[in-house]
Amino acid sequence: MSEKKVQDTEQDELVRSARGFWEKNSKLVLIISSAIIVLAGGYLGYKYFIQLPKEEKAQEEIFKAEAYFRKDSLSLALNGDVSTSGFLKMIKKYDGTKTGNLAKLYAGECYLQLGDFNNAVKYLKDFNANGAKQVEAKVAGLLGDAYSELKKSEEAISSYKKAGTLFEYDQSLSSEYLFRAGLLSELSGKTKEAAEMYKQIKEKYPKSEKGFLVDKYLARLGVNE
Repeated sequence: MSEKKVQDTEQDELVRSARGFWEKNSKLVLIISSAIIVLAGGYLGYKYFIQLPKEEKAQEEIFKAEAYFRKDSLSLALNGDVSTSGFLKMIKKYDGTKTGNLAKLYAGECYLQLGDFNNAVKYLKDFNANGAKQVEAKVAGLLGDAYSELKKSEEAISSYKKAGTLFEYDQSLSSEYLFRAGLLSELSGKTKEAAEMYKQIKEKYPKSEKGFLVDKYLARLGVNE
């Protein structure tokens, strides 16, 4: 097999891995993330009474957009309908609230699934995880997927590395993103960096799905451990 065909095959593997992972986990990730963000920001909302009514109204409205998101009605989730504000409207309408911030995360995920990767990057970068490392790691992973689809390998690798190291307690997520960073580094000719990513998986997450696979990738790089 020619070198180009091998690279194309590996690139396809990376894309399938990213898409397959989010097809299985995206809704759970966003639901968990939303709970973490709203809970983390709840105290400030109650502390400043001027924000509380606005925050409560925003939380009531986002519920309808979330329902569309769970049904895979992504365009309606983004833009709303005659009776429902979509995430895009909520971002403007409730600017400065925790829920308005959360709408940016949802919008970025919607655009990612719809294949509008530039807008996915725009809204994901504008989202603030407010110090919640688990959420920040997941957003970095989403950004990695968007950059990868845009063929921006440097940005994708950097985002995947960040996603793989921010919240090490989540072994499945961390090993998945370290693997993507390694594979994309390998495809970019950065074999040393790729080997480092694979080694991290082997050392830190040997019982994860990717932990059982990395020996093969290390071996083809000539790394014997």
